[in-house]
Amino acid sequence: MSNPLPARVRLVEVGPRDGLQNEKQLVPADTKVELIRRLAAAGLTTIEATSFVSPKWVPQMGDNAEVLGRVLAAPAPGVDYPVLTPNLKGFEAALAAGAREVAVFGAASESFSQKNINCSIAESLERFRPVTEAARAAGVKVRGYVSCVVGCPYEGAVAPDKVAEVAETLLAMGCYEISLGDTIGSGNPLSVQRMLAAVMRRVPVAQLAGHYHDTYGMALANIHASLQMGVAVYDASVGGLGGCPYAAGASGNVATEDVVWLLSGMGIETGIDLECLVDTAAWISAELGRAPASRVARAVLAKRAMAATTT
Repeated sequence: MSNPLPARVRLVEVGPRDGLQNEKQLVPADTKVELIRRLAAAGLTTIEATSFVSPKWVPQMGDNAEVLGRVLAAPAPGVDYPVLTPNLKGFEAALAAGAREVAVFGAASESFSQKNINCSIAESLERFRPVTEAARAAGVKVRGYVSCVVGCPYEGAVAPDKVAEVAETLLAMGCYEISLGDTIGSGNPLSVQRMLAAVMRRVPVAQLAGHYHDTYGMALANIHASLQMGVAVYDASVGGLGGCPYAAGASGNVATEDVVWLLSGMGIETGIDLECLVDTAAWISAELGRAPASRVARAVLAKRAMAATTT
């Protein structure tokens, strides 16, 4: 199954939330706010700002209200700043802080759901219903995430029809878009296309997004395969921020710069300034005390350094 390639792709920048949430050292709110500002200046129009979860479980996001409040005090024109809200309490806190878009997070693997949130997939989805109902009443958009859409760290391969079932349920609850996450990065172009084909029988492709981790180096290949299926929205993280908690030492989120380079080379518009994005990747990586994980950022920075020594 193949569709015409999209002429334009929207990238959802998840670095400030998904990328930073597992950092061992607490990242100051000033740094988070500046990162979000720089990402908007580079042309990102959807930037996941923070997560309204208990600081007991995710200490890195304990400054969620401060970060979102400061960002919304001077928002960039045309930029959305969604936040993750796992339950009604989180939604209410996000709404009080000014959120106009939230995200809920389900799984396509029973083992993953049980081991991570101690309930079944069906029970986890029911927890989201009050969130989507409250969001609808408040005029707040809701995005749905589905994790383990190809493989699970506990049970291996995940059936495409199970992914489709969860995605369809989130759509019916009122999620305007469903982000399909290859949480452990075990997917390949064929397994991703099989999964997408099953999901697209129940959810319109215009309401789907890809969230592919690069644990085994397959994220860009999986994005290319998804483009061929007509998917035109992808999650990515500046500098490749965010590791994979299920594979020690492995990379997690695909780097935004790498995705922009791929799309640009294919003639697909993103509206993102690659040079500015690389600068942002270099800046946040330096703030965290390491080099960017992005191959494109490293290549561009090395090229600049070489040019500087020859002039």
